Amino acid sequence: MQDFLKLASERYSVRKYSDKEIEDEKLDKILKAGQIGPTANNSQPQRIFVIKSRDALEKIRFLTPYAFNAPVVLMICYDENVSGNARDGHDYGADDATIATAQMMLEAWDLGIGSVWVRGYDKRELEKLFDLPDNLVSVALLPIGYPSDKSKPSPLHSRNIGIDEMVTYL
Repeated sequence: MQDFLKLASERYSVRKYSDKEIEDEKLDKILKAGQIGPTANNSQPQRIFVIKSRDALEKIRFLTPYAFNAPVVLMICYDENVSGNARDGHDYGADDATIATAQMMLEAWDLGIGSVWVRGYDKRELEKLFDLPDNLVSVALLPIGYPSDKSKPSPLHSRNIGIDEMVTYL
């Protein structure tokens, strides 16, 4: 088993993908990682659409240049009908879907598959293009695929603020 901090630090946003298809068993593991993420009140509002048909990928590529010709794009949404918390009025759906997305990114990397978190799209247009019901809210797109030989981390990948700047003990 790989050390988690090593896995998390080596993972980078992949923007160039090879033509190699993702094996079904690996895709299933990535989706399982999204399923088992912790959610508020265990409501599990995350809804994930696997976009891999030619027509669906064309819609995504029309909508955003940030799909980077990945062979698969995961559309991560949450269901407002199950994500709310009546006690404080806060809807945890986006938080829960974000946790699911992060876990899928890390599982993909552990399997040798790259990804990039994409928010560069008009969510209203996405929801209309895919005819999503009103209760589903898109959170992110996650293009995934095997990195091409030309893929490399952004120069900003290793730039981190100091732990003392990030953490305050009270």
